[in-house]
Amino acid sequence: GHTGTDMHDKPVLLTGASGALGRMLARELGAAGFRLRLTDIALFPDALPAGASFVRADLNDGVAIIRQAEGCGTILHFGGVATENPWEMVAGPNLRGLYHVYEAARREGARVVFASSNHSIGFHERPKGNEAKLDYDCAFRPDGYYGLSKAYGELMGRLYWDKHGVENVNIRIGSCLPKPGNARGLSTWLSYPDLASMMERCILAERVGHAVIWGASNNPATFWGKDHRDRIGWQPKDSAEEYRAEIEGIVSGDPVEERYQGGFYCPIEYSRKGGFSPRDPFSLD
Repeated sequence: GHTGTDMHDKPVLLTGASGALGRMLARELGAAGFRLRLTDIALFPDALPAGASFVRADLNDGVAIIRQAEGCGTILHFGGVATENPWEMVAGPNLRGLYHVYEAARREGARVVFASSNHSIGFHERPKGNEAKLDYDCAFRPDGYYGLSKAYGELMGRLYWDKHGVENVNIRIGSCLPKPGNARGLSTWLSYPDLASMMERCILAERVGHAVIWGASNNPATFWGKDHRDRIGWQPKDSAEEYRAEIEGIVSGDPVEERYQGGFYCPIEYSRKGGFSPRDPFSLD
């Protein structure tokens, strides 16, 4: 196990443990010696890491979530609807579920690490040439109901920090995949090892407050600038550049998808007349 303050000796609750990222984190954090409590609405498909337990639970069930969080020092919240979906499918797990996670954290004095997303800011345009990168304090510009739920989650973390002192780290994950799949991935890719090392630092950091971190590897072509990674002492080691030759020609040909940071989530049900939004004089910016 890990030495350090009490928080680091307590179990870590991982929601969404049966998803792609949850399974990888269960494996890596279990191997690193963290005591894990795993939960998901779907059964956990792998062998349990040493010292880990799994309980099947629905994020809509507040009592179940509070029970799972009992005695935990950190909640890694990766559960919920993970892609763009109709509002009704997103609302339960991603809005009500968030409330249950934060209430559990408040009750236990636990830190929340929230798997937010670039889709919370997906309608910002991609920077061209020397244009400034997007910093952590940019406006939310969600690109769908999924991204909207992630913006809500970050705002809930802000509320619980300001009102209750619940620490939280909001990770705006780009494209977390074994390897990047298209040209956009040169900017947005986050490797599995970089996510795992980030989670380890989120658990072990002394103080984080309310923090926002761009979830991308060390990509020279990144869309994103300043964040709070220094608070957890994390630096990514991988880079999408290794895959440039393989992926730089893979583009969609859809002007909405290619113009905005959120990529293919942006044109889903896109019905805006008269072209693109950002240069619009009636936009806030």
